[in-house]
Amino acid sequence: MPSLALEVESTPDEVVASALKRFEQDRIAISFSGAEDVVLIDIAAKLVGNAFSVFTLDTGRLHAETYEFIDRVREHYDIQIEVLSPDNWDVEELVREKGLFSFYKDGHTQCCGIRKIASLERKLGELDAWITGQRRDQSATRTNVPHEQVDTAFSTRTHEIVKFNPLASWIADDVWSYIRKHKVPYNVLHDQGYKSIGCAPCTRPIKADEPERAGRWWWEHEDDKECGLHAQNLSSD
Repeated sequence: MPSLALEVESTPDEVVASALKRFEQDRIAISFSGAEDVVLIDIAAKLVGNAFSVFTLDTGRLHAETYEFIDRVREHYDIQIEVLSPDNWDVEELVREKGLFSFYKDGHTQCCGIRKIASLERKLGELDAWITGQRRDQSATRTNVPHEQVDTAFSTRTHEIVKFNPLASWIADDVWSYIRKHKVPYNVLHDQGYKSIGCAPCTRPIKADEPERAGRWWWEHEDDKECGLHAQNLSSD
């Protein structure tokens, strides 16, 4: 499978166009949750109409504003958004054993693993590639994110998964300039001081001079702020 062979020179439109051309619609999907991801949806819509796939992870603990945002994007682009939910039994077992807020004591890894990563792993088992909104300037764990990579966290010996990060070389200002210029829908929580938005108990608004992901898992070390969706960023692979 050939690489894009383009990095800094690649524009988001070029990366998205190449990704959608190389894979069948039912074998590649955009992972959607935040402002970056809806930019990707907007780009894809301009390229191929609504002939692309989108999924989102519903952990069961998102802000009400986020649920409203998901539906608003669905209606705005006239697309289907596959909403993936965690396994009920696994969630019930976790809550029964540790309560609803165990992550404040022993870290977010187990909760994210049950509520997010298991759902993503099931979905990626149906795909050959996915498109994410990762940017290099988001955090210390993402400084080397390329526009295209083999997803070593979710690939297996018999099933290689390619991950595209079309906005890798963008900064936050680029994202918001695009949103304003193209009148792209966004989560209203951004107007309330939230820069990076995850689950309600694990996300808080931040000050203007704080790093973008400072409001995510704020009780943990900065280098640990990956939920597992992009665990590859924490390895040397």
